Amino acid sequence: MRILFVLLLTLLIHQSTMAQNKPTLIYIGDPLCSWCYGFAEEISKAKESLKEKVDFELIMGGLRPYNTETMKSLGDFLKEHWEHVQERSGQPFNYDILNDHSFVYDTEPPSRAVKTMESIQPDKAFEFFKAIQKTFYADNLNTNHVDTYLPIVASYGIDGEKFKVAFESEEMKQATRDDFEKSANMGISGFPTVVLQMGDKLILISNGYTTATSIELQVQKYMAKEKNN
Repeated sequence: MRILFVLLLTLLIHQSTMAQNKPTLIYIGDPLCSWCYGFAEEISKAKESLKEKVDFELIMGGLRPYNTETMKSLGDFLKEHWEHVQERSGQPFNYDILNDHSFVYDTEPPSRAVKTMESIQPDKAFEFFKAIQKTFYADNLNTNHVDTYLPIVASYGIDGEKFKVAFESEEMKQATRDDFEKSANMGISGFPTVVLQMGDKLILISNGYTTATSIELQVQKYMAKEKNN
């Protein structure tokens, strides 16, 4: 009886340790990254498919933070990329914004908006990230202005003034900088990137656009390999 008890206790401890060491699927992206927008449906499917096996973390990579160039000045360069993304992913694009002389293509404010949402309602951060993508690429709204985010925020039942105060705070600006630094320290140089964290190990799953199936197969392969070691 004592032996059985010890075996059960060992099993419970092992299961608890496994739960604590659950792998994390880390998605490094930027709300205004066109390939991240194209990748939205694929990473969403992978996240849903793997939700019982892995935790999920979203890191703001910092595509063009603190940039001062306008949409118009970058128009030809961006248009070529957007057309490739639209062709590959089928995501809707509105190209009118590429003629805007006043809209500065700074990816820090939308990244900070995501971090702000994460601080208020963490389970909505990824959904909010995707909503910002649509707001920019399909609706052509100016993501430098906090008021742009308020209708989305309201749809989650969050007070707009509370969001505004947090968004404009030094704390959220620093949290955003911290994400940019974390991405750089991981050696990430392009978006979207997906990494699997298993204990102290970081495993590159994908860099650039890929399919949900490819992500799922890669994650399952590395998890099976780890289990057999």
